[in-house]
Parts: sequence; C-alpha cells; structure tokens
Amino acid sequence: MDKPYVIGIDVGGTNTVVGIVDKRGQILKSGSIKTAKHSQVEDYLDELTGLIEDLIEGTTTKDQIKGIGAGTPNGNYFTGSIEFAPNLPWKGVIPFAQMLEDRAGIPVALTNDANAAAIGEMTYGAARGMKDFIVITLGTGVGSGIVVNGQLVYGHDGFAGELGHVIMRRHNGRLCGCGRTGCLEAYSSATGMARTAREYLELKPDTQTRLRNIPAEDITSKDVFDAAMAGDEMAKEIFRFTGEMLGEAFADFVAFSSPEAIILFGGLSKAGDLIMNPIRESMERNLLPIFKNKVKLMFSELKESDAAVLGASALGWEVRD
Repeated sequence: MDKPYVIGIDVGGTNTVVGIVDKRGQILKSGSIKTAKHSQVEDYLDELTGLIEDLIEGTTTKDQIKGIGAGTPNGNYFTGSIEFAPNLPWKGVIPFAQMLEDRAGIPVALTNDANAAAIGEMTYGAARGMKDFIVITLGTGVGSGIVVNGQLVYGHDGFAGELGHVIMRRHNGRLCGCGRTGCLEAYSSATGMARTAREYLELKPDTQTRLRNIPAEDITSKDVFDAAMAGDEMAKEIFRFTGEMLGEAFADFVAFSSPEAIILFGGLSKAGDLIMNPIRESMERNLLPIFKNKVKLMFSELKESDAAVLGASALGWEVRD
C-alpha cells in the first residue's frame, strides 16, 4: 500500500522552507525559496507551487499528499489569510491558503508560526500524549501556542495566544515592537536580552565584563551566552534577569490554563540551565500554592531547523478530516 505524506511550509520574512513529511515526522525532502524576492504575492506563489511540484516529483505522487500545512507570520487559522504581517513584503489581508490551494490543487490549512510549533510538539515532539500545555518560542520575539483539552486555543478571531505581549511592567516599561510599553517580548526575547546587556553596561560602568569588548549596538544574545559560558558574572546576571521575568510571566500563564507543561523552543532555549534555572525558581516562587511543583518545564524535542516545517505539516493531516 502506498504511504501517505503531507507538506509543511514555513513562511519566514527572508526565506520560505518546504518539506515533504511522513507520519513519523521524518522530512523526506525539502527545499527553499526567497520570500522577500517577490513584491507581488502572485509571483511568490507561482515560485512556491513550482518548488512543491519539484519536491513531490522527486519523492512520491500528488495523490499521496493528504494536505499542505503552512505556518506564517500573522496567519489566521479560521480564514486561511495572512493579515497585516509587518515582516512580509505583501501588505493587507492575503487569502494565502485559498490562493495556494488553487495553484497546487491540494487542500491547504494555515496558522501562525508559534501555533505551528505547538502543533508540531503535540504531533511529533515533547508534548506527545499531553492535552494541556503551552509552547513558548524565544527568538527575535516571544511567541506562544496554547493547547487546552487537546485543542489549540485560537479565540473567536484566530489570534488568541499573544503571551509575548502581556504587560510585565506597567510603569516606565520598555517600548515594544508592537507599539506598547512593558511587554514580555521587550525583555525576554533574544533582542530583549541584548537590550538588557546594553542597559547593564551603562548602569554598571565599573563592572568588568568581556561584553565591553563588543560595540554596544552590536551585542547579541549569543554574545551574552558566550560570555556567561566563559564565567562572566554580568552575563550570568543578564540571564538571571531574563529568566526571572519569564518565570513571573509563566506563573500567571499557569493560573490561566493549568498546563501540564510549558515547553521552550527557539534560540534562547539553547542556553540550557543558564535560562531554565532562573525561570524555574522564579515561576515556583510566584505560583499560587495549588500549582506549585505541578508544572513541568521542558525544552522542545524538535530539531530547530525542522520544527517550523514539522509543525506546519501537522496541520496537513487535518485538512481532509
């Protein structure tokens, strides 16, 4: 009997990655195109469809593809549209799923990238068998996918789960990319950590640290990680500050949905105990007594380079259900 497959598409601001995936979560073949190359979405979709056809031809037959799942910035699961995505070249509301389905002749489902990561963890990763969990993506921003009773929480409009934009500091908070002040993302994303490093260098001019060897505007979270691993006290303090902020937020998230686990994914999660220990201590310290020592903190089990494609592909199995 022929094997069924799905296609996962990760639409990023720079690149779009496409993979053919089997039931076990193995990516059999993948390829990519440049997202930002096309100012017109129609031209982009024509190139994307060509890539999909090439990948199918080298792997299986079109009738064995059960569906296509796409994870996109500002993707709305209910409408199949990309809505006002700031980091994509096409503005306004793009009926992405329908446009791709018309070209490829395969059913398409779409969601935003953080929700795709949560679906990926539930289907192939650390959340297999769990019905209640939260995935937090720690990258350029802070994203989240919330699963309750085995269902992803979309809200009435498809945009639920913006936990990166809960307000952590009501007064004199940092300006966030969303235009508001004090958001979790402004402190605990990779860019937020780099910002903390610049603040610390200014506030503690007498503290010795190898971070002073880098021009302040060029400091990245990777520089802070490298310094911390080399024993730099200021860098370790920056990780503690970032982790404590996340732990405070997680304690509030637990009060909302009582998850079995909170799963960390993305660049900052590679820091291991440097970030996990302060998160755990801060979360437990701030939890309501009824929740203490009940919530698992875990790292994603998906390989980062594959996770977005796998998460999106998991939507593909549901398209014809």
